[in-house]
Amino acid sequence: MDLFDSQRSAPSDDAPLAYRMRPQTLDDYIGQQALVGPGKPLRRMAEAGLVRSMILWGPPGVGKTTLAELLAHASNAQLEHLSAVMAGVKEIRAAVERAQQHTSPVILFLDEIHRLNKSQQDALLPHVESGLLTLIGATTENPSFEVNSALLSRARVYVLKALDQEELISVMRQALSDDQRGLGKRNIHVDDEVLSALAHASAGDARRALGLLETACDFTQQENGQEVLPMAVLADVIGHQASAFDKQGDAYYDLLSAIHKSIRSSRPDAALLYMARFMQGGGDPLDVVRRLAAIASEDVGNADPRALPLVIAAWDAYLRLGDYEGQRAIAHAAIHLAVAPKSNRIDRAWKAAKQFVSQQPQVEVPTYLRNAPTKLMEQLGHGEGYRYAHNEPDGYPAGSTHNCWPEDLPQARFFEPSALGQEKRFAEIMAWRESRDQEADQAP
Repeated sequence: MDLFDSQRSAPSDDAPLAYRMRPQTLDDYIGQQALVGPGKPLRRMAEAGLVRSMILWGPPGVGKTTLAELLAHASNAQLEHLSAVMAGVKEIRAAVERAQQHTSPVILFLDEIHRLNKSQQDALLPHVESGLLTLIGATTENPSFEVNSALLSRARVYVLKALDQEELISVMRQALSDDQRGLGKRNIHVDDEVLSALAHASAGDARRALGLLETACDFTQQENGQEVLPMAVLADVIGHQASAFDKQGDAYYDLLSAIHKSIRSSRPDAALLYMARFMQGGGDPLDVVRRLAAIASEDVGNADPRALPLVIAAWDAYLRLGDYEGQRAIAHAAIHLAVAPKSNRIDRAWKAAKQFVSQQPQVEVPTYLRNAPTKLMEQLGHGEGYRYAHNEPDGYPAGSTHNCWPEDLPQARFFEPSALGQEKRFAEIMAWRESRDQEADQAP
């Protein structure tokens, strides 16, 4: 009897419902039809009885562990199950030694593979490469960041999706009707509305859905000789629904990215949605306001020069008012940025200036712009010829002889204002000054 059979043949009635209801075959498996549906890659592997190394990447409760067990069973392989949270090089070597004693194929299921450090991954690599172990890794984090390239190149990555509403309802109906492993013997009546509420509260996580269902069924009521699960009990069962996320994981940065891109796309409602998800999930509001400060210059720029001061004011308000009132100030700034006209000309200008300087062997300040704090510097001509702008007509020292550009360096234009918002006015001012330069240069 392989490890799969010994663990799963007869789950105890005291085991959690989510454990008891884990599928025994791929036909029982709900969700991930792009991977396990007819003709799909994992279904073909199971039918051929030949499993290749892979990494299953997806959120919690979507069936990563179950898939590993089903694939091991279908291929008649021994299944070694390790958690990267607990396993080190010693445990990996022990699994390798056990694999060397087996005549049948061995699949190593490594849960939370993203938690393995480099030395632990290196200890695993040669045995995956030699074929002694077929690796199935499970991770909630992007493997391209968390798994070293050598190991990643030897394993196919399959992306698992959160279950949708209908799939979660199917999972719960399956549990309610199964009289061997589920709740079927109790013949509990549950309305579609109640199942929909439980599915919504589960946020794509089948394990959570079954856990909520099991808890809710502790509060059934007798009606006409039948157990009924009323909607009224769900408020206490479900509780607060803003689920947290790993502050160092992909979800954290995905939400910040979604906030940024929604504002850049001038979609205030989407920006507020992702901000609310971020903050109610435990994200630091100051991370949002830092991102807003970047957006103010990168994406709004001088199309609305009020943007950056407004963000800094929101930042200050958050620190002064505290979290509850301060979050509203951050939302204030985010809405302004989203609605404001957009220009990336500051970002483009700054990048162009840095690239230009990197290509120049040296950039020397013209003599007339240099300081002259000592007598020697005055004698060397520092500051000589400098024209004080406030003493010039219209406050502008016109003419190319006073363009402040380094001598013997080709002239370049970095900032090109757009025709949006305040930058349109900037373009008019700059054009007027250029005409003044031309007049000054042509004057006798």
